[in-house]
Amino acid sequence: MAVSYMDFTSPNVQYFYDLKNNRTFTKDANNFINTLGIQQLNTLGNVSLLDIYLSIGNVVEPHVHQNASELVYCIRGAAVVSILNPFTKMVLNFNITPGQVANIPQGWFHWEMATEDDTHLLAIFDAPVPEFIAVSDFLRLAPRNMLAHTYCLDQAQITQALAPIKSTVTIGPPVDCSHQRQARPDTYPPQAEPHPQASYTGYVARPSPFPGIGNGYNR
Repeated sequence: MAVSYMDFTSPNVQYFYDLKNNRTFTKDANNFINTLGIQQLNTLGNVSLLDIYLSIGNVVEPHVHQNASELVYCIRGAAVVSILNPFTKMVLNFNITPGQVANIPQGWFHWEMATEDDTHLLAIFDAPVPEFIAVSDFLRLAPRNMLAHTYCLDQAQITQALAPIKSTVTIGPPVDCSHQRQARPDTYPPQAEPHPQASYTGYVARPSPFPGIGNGYNR
């Protein structure tokens, strides 16, 4: 049960909010996110949500909510919700369409990609303010020499490859990307094959490209 510590006799108590009044990220007219949390609606307990609009090929970048699990509900359009299972070291991909949901456990890497234009997703969290760790922040801020040394990479090449990431991406590809490619529903995820244990036709799995990731994530 969600708990609210609001004084319900207060003249400042709120029971209604219009999400369009709290746009928290805008890539363009078709790709943006509205947010609802306890700051916007003070009677909320341990719940919050993101109102996500995407056009085909746009991706809510890989990220982690270290303090909340997430339920992604498709209102309109279609999307692939991808989850990195830290226990099996597998990437799970779920194709969701209107009326379908995908659940993301707390602290797991995940991302969402629209496979149709005018896709509308609702992401619901069991925390009043979900924390957000974006992979783009790690890629742009991590020392290049550390990355090169740790993963046996060429420092000049990795520096060049990551140079275009200037800020948190949130919804990618960035608007100034010089080689954007619109991913169609029949080409994403690439080279994915049905998992032998899958019972849901929208589920595919492949080995994780991030071996060794556990279930503890810190800022």
